Amino acid sequence: MGNLAIIFSILLLAIYCVACNALDQAFLECLREKAAGNGKILEDVYAPNSQRYLSLVELSQKNPRWLNSTSQLPLLIVTPQEEIEIGNVIVCSKNVGLEIRVKSGGHDYEGLSFRTQNGNPFVMIDLRNLNATEINLEEESVWIQTGVMLGQLYYEIAQRSNVHAFPGGLYPGVGSGGHISGGGFGTLLRKYGLAADNVLDARIVDVNGRILDRKAMGEDLFWALRGGGGASFGVILAWKLQLVRVPEQITVFSFRRRLEPRNFYLLQRWQNIAHQYNNDIFLRVLIQNLGTNAPGDEKVVQMTFNGQFLGTPDELVPLLNESFPEFGFEAKDCFKEPVEKNNTNCPDKPCIKKECFQVSWIRSVFYFSGRNMTGPLEIMLDPKGRRVQYSKGKSDYVKTPIPEKGWEIVQKFFLKEQLPMMILDPYGGRVSEIAEDESPFPHRKGNLFNIQYLNYWLDNSESEANGKLRWINNLYTQMEPFVANSPRTSYINYKDLDLGTNDKDYSYSNAKVWGEKYFKGNFERLARVKGKVDPGNFFKNEQSIPVLLYGHKNA
Repeated sequence: MGNLAIIFSILLLAIYCVACNALDQAFLECLREKAAGNGKILEDVYAPNSQRYLSLVELSQKNPRWLNSTSQLPLLIVTPQEEIEIGNVIVCSKNVGLEIRVKSGGHDYEGLSFRTQNGNPFVMIDLRNLNATEINLEEESVWIQTGVMLGQLYYEIAQRSNVHAFPGGLYPGVGSGGHISGGGFGTLLRKYGLAADNVLDARIVDVNGRILDRKAMGEDLFWALRGGGGASFGVILAWKLQLVRVPEQITVFSFRRRLEPRNFYLLQRWQNIAHQYNNDIFLRVLIQNLGTNAPGDEKVVQMTFNGQFLGTPDELVPLLNESFPEFGFEAKDCFKEPVEKNNTNCPDKPCIKKECFQVSWIRSVFYFSGRNMTGPLEIMLDPKGRRVQYSKGKSDYVKTPIPEKGWEIVQKFFLKEQLPMMILDPYGGRVSEIAEDESPFPHRKGNLFNIQYLNYWLDNSESEANGKLRWINNLYTQMEPFVANSPRTSYINYKDLDLGTNDKDYSYSNAKVWGEKYFKGNFERLARVKGKVDPGNFFKNEQSIPVLLYGHKNA
């Protein structure tokens, strides 16, 4: 089914782009000249008639919503083996009138790394081969190329040290290029801030094909890359990251209840304390519809309080029992080594309503990403990760506790849908101690938590997909009175084209509609950096930073 859908999309591309053959030939001829006798890069260019092209497109689409759509796929895919080759790809694309899209891994909610809606033919640069790491434990840092996925980064750290970590996201299949350049957060954000807060240096290829490090690019561009979305400014090649310290053993845990009025008080309490906890505690909430697992085919919406503590169960238990005595945690409840998790669905007894494990930091990644904690560490290197599903995501930030009325709305919506999820990630701690303008990521002090709304489906028929999209859009609309406003804010790494697009209008005034939702007051500075480093707006997509030239008043 996947390959047939891709072939259909390729046929549409061929019909639509009548001048594509001339473009790709001009591009290849330019590359041949730039290679100056070294034609290695030409071996890594794939046209739609290549079997390798089909597999690369399919691997790109961890959310395969667009496989059978009319979205335009790449005219060519390039998989460079060396950083220096990317400059030639950029220069040749610009010379012949092709656009660029860059793919470093996964987590691309709107598929902007491998598709376009603006009708312009483009080259996709797939960075999968640029995946080298260089760890310096004396300096407590690591250089990674942006083809490195988070799972590989975590694996490499674990091979060298059991007391070091990196504060990135939870899912191993996410690419480091997009994740870090959008901010990037996970279970260590309250202790150490965002992934982008721990960037020491970077290498990027600019619009002229030059490779620049932090010193050469200047502090304005370096600022923009750490949360502003790197694809608007060039092709990020590598990051130098600060490693952080963690105990040899940490504690991960969960407790569960139904989402229903008698338990809303637990959410109210969580909203008031999760952002104020000791910075060693990260406690998020997952809300899911478990389907009809309960007696009598009753639909059940479950809330899971899912946490991590940078310490032992003996230290954690008093803190948890002070906040949530209802769950009666005891240190003896905690397994002292990784074990395979049991069924976590808890519609009713008999049921595991709480669990606790003392594990290494790398095993905590297994826990939060839903993997078997007893599996080999090499699972972190699997680029495919979990099952591919059709999905749509949206996000919000919350500055005042959502009242019970808001949770009643959530319960009502979830009881009507089969596979939705809401993830509530607490802020506070280090992430809130950093000033809003220190990096482009502005969602700092005053934000209690982030909401990620997700809806999944297995059948991508038009009626099914439209129903799923309608559900999540309606829930998002209903939640408006309870979340941050003026503007209503969102997280750039959970891209949402419903907020607005550049598409064919790349003006600052048009982009400001969605840009200030992601970046608040930092959006104008990002646009001015864009005007300085890419005044011709070569690096663009449906939600790229627009050009605003210095000396011009904001539009």
